[in-house]
Amino acid sequence: MKFPIPFVKMSGTGNDFILIDNRDHSIGSEEMRSLAIRVCRRRQSVGADGLILLQEDPELDFSWRFFNSDGSEAEMCGNGARCAARFANMSGIAGSGMVFRTIAGPIRAEVEDDGVRVQLTRPFGTEKSFDLELESGEEIEAGFIDTGVPHTVIVVPEGKLKEVPVELLGREIRYHPRFSPAGTNVNFVEILDREGIRIRTYERGVEGETLACGTGAVAAAIICVLRRLVDPPVRVQTHGEDVLRIYLDGENPVEGEVFLQGPALLVYRGQLTEETIRGG
Repeated sequence: MKFPIPFVKMSGTGNDFILIDNRDHSIGSEEMRSLAIRVCRRRQSVGADGLILLQEDPELDFSWRFFNSDGSEAEMCGNGARCAARFANMSGIAGSGMVFRTIAGPIRAEVEDDGVRVQLTRPFGTEKSFDLELESGEEIEAGFIDTGVPHTVIVVPEGKLKEVPVELLGREIRYHPRFSPAGTNVNFVEILDREGIRIRTYERGVEGETLACGTGAVAAAIICVLRRLVDPPVRVQTHGEDVLRIYLDGENPVEGEVFLQGPALLVYRGQLTEETIRGG
């Protein structure tokens, strides 16, 4: 790597990311995981939920490499996708409309001011409802769907979302044998009304609760529509008190097109130095 490395810090409804234009390949593939771990450390470096590197693509506007803060590479991230799209537009890499490549597949995006609407890849592996046995022997009703990354959805009674031990229970379910070996993200959902839900998410890779998760919001919306608990478009209130909107086909939410809309905010621009990634 050649220092200093220009970057921007962005926030997508509480998920924060470090974004770098790496079309010149100044950061090699063998260096990316280590860089993500070091620069995402809070209080010791820039700090973020993930690192996004924009790469050249022979067919699309660009491709990305997305790394969680633990260095694991994720297939997809809805909030990260919105930030990547706005960063590409601000940097002149793409126009307001674009298509970029992720491990999960091509993602379409439309940028308007500080808001971005992305079309996610078609979800798969859907299980609307099943019983999940916990270590305590208790069984809880859960749903599962892969919206680019795997998500388990658990609907909790009205007014009980704040009481859920997200870190403890989320970690147990994330590593549950049923979801081995890839594991799962875990979303706890409360129904607000026919058009809205509130959500808290334990994110795989971050290994803790985050303020928001775009693919988790989509997963929760689809499962809730399938169970006829809400009607689309679904308003999703995140743990960080921001709002995402999920647009999908109410009659066929799994097979139809799925859109995620929300803000993607520029926090600041900076440069990484060798001291930024020292240790860790």
